[in-house]
Amino acid sequence: MKIVACNSNRPLAEAVAAALGLPLTSASIRRFADMEVFVEINENVRGEDVFVVQSTSYPANDNLMELLITLDALRRASARRVTAVIPYFGYARQDRKSGSRTPISAKLVANLITAAGAHRVLTMDLHAAQIQGFFDIPVDNLFAAPLFTRDIQERYRGRELMVVSPDVGGVVRARALAARLHTDLAIIDKRRPRAGVSEVMNVIGEVEGRHCILIDDIVDSGGTLCNAAEALIKNGANGVSVYVTHGVFSGGAVARVGASPIENMTVTDSILATEAVRISSNIRQITIAPLMAEAVRRISDESSVSSLFN
Repeated sequence: MKIVACNSNRPLAEAVAAALGLPLTSASIRRFADMEVFVEINENVRGEDVFVVQSTSYPANDNLMELLITLDALRRASARRVTAVIPYFGYARQDRKSGSRTPISAKLVANLITAAGAHRVLTMDLHAAQIQGFFDIPVDNLFAAPLFTRDIQERYRGRELMVVSPDVGGVVRARALAARLHTDLAIIDKRRPRAGVSEVMNVIGEVEGRHCILIDDIVDSGGTLCNAAEALIKNGANGVSVYVTHGVFSGGAVARVGASPIENMTVTDSILATEAVRISSNIRQITIAPLMAEAVRRISDESSVSSLFN
């Protein structure tokens, strides 16, 4: 087994390799003067089971291209099997036609990854579960919920908790976490007048006197979660904490979260933290490296991965 790290999140790749007791495979991934991506694998990978770690986060197009060219390089180097380990799968929010004459970009990206030479994909908390069906190769979609459950139980022991979904689309995710924590569930009734803008209409559920745990898969602009936190406080919640798998944090999201009623926002390290995230007073990261490493080990050993979902 060999681990190859692209450039989007090298610290996570190093942590995964360390958890497996392996060195990272020597590879050169650089740019020509016109910013074309060039990849060279500096070790023999013929007949090897190779895992390429690359989140397709900002800059999404550059990181996606790095992944595709690395997959192609490994295929042409006669690797026995190549698994694309994509902790954050970019373009996942474009999983359906949102209007006339619009693309389904998540399907296009799935096709590109397959055509580039991936035999399998390992990812975490896809924005829409049906994206697994966009691939014609096996896809393992891990969940951050077990990590979040343990962290919440340690940090908020003794508090009267309530899990809250920030919109109707996240109810399944929130209900699963509520079941793990044996707590009640509330839902934010949200309207989105245009992309990147959200308005809270109602809070469905009795949140008064409870410490609310908002759960979501992606925080981008932060508007949805900040508005939801304000609505919960107005409805009598004692406090609001947030757990999100992928911290995109575009634009002024970090400042927006810092100025909101959110006591603490916990994100995973599926996306490399920016300096603004690292110095934020109410944003913290927990690592998914042990979980990803165990999944990689089981895929390589041809053993069951499904028990990691629990």
